[in-house]
Amino acid sequence: MEPSTLITERLVLRPHLPADVAEVHAACQDPAIQRWIPVPVPYEVEDAETFVTESVPRGWREDTEYNFAVRLGADGPLVATLGVHVRGAFAHEIGYWSVAEHRGLGYMTEAVTAVARWAFAEAGCVRLIWRAGIANAASRAVAEKCGFVIEGVQRAGMEHRETLRDCWIGALLPSDLGLPSRLPYLPDPRRDA
Repeated sequence: MEPSTLITERLVLRPHLPADVAEVHAACQDPAIQRWIPVPVPYEVEDAETFVTESVPRGWREDTEYNFAVRLGADGPLVATLGVHVRGAFAHEIGYWSVAEHRGLGYMTEAVTAVARWAFAEAGCVRLIWRAGIANAASRAVAEKCGFVIEGVQRAGMEHRETLRDCWIGALLPSDLGLPSRLPYLPDPRRDA
């Protein structure tokens, strides 16, 4: 897929560029990011370079994952990174982290909503999955604000630093955002009974 740029009221979301390396490196020194996100620890400049200059372009080129640098305006600071990973023909999974000093300002909710709409309209997504380690309340709050339905707990559902952990799982469907789906959906008839 050709890399995309998305613009919201306050944000510009675009694929990472080499100029982002220093900000990605600085952000990933944050213990909160290292606690929940599977980044290398310690996180070296080389790790940021590999992510920005190799992993991000390869994901777009191979249609396996679509990572966005989330900036406050076109020339503003990096406030977050957000990725959509292809998880088979019928699902994509979203993941994100935000820069510590930009948390709690609604940027991540704005970015996740924009990327979800893009994933349904442009990337062929029919079910967007969100997962986070149990107790990652900030990630769950964003997911819920964006309309994800929390479906439960997956036992040993995530691997993090060679340890399986329980995680929350939720999903967002195109219809949750008032969008059409490329496949029809037949919900469980007992759901509303």
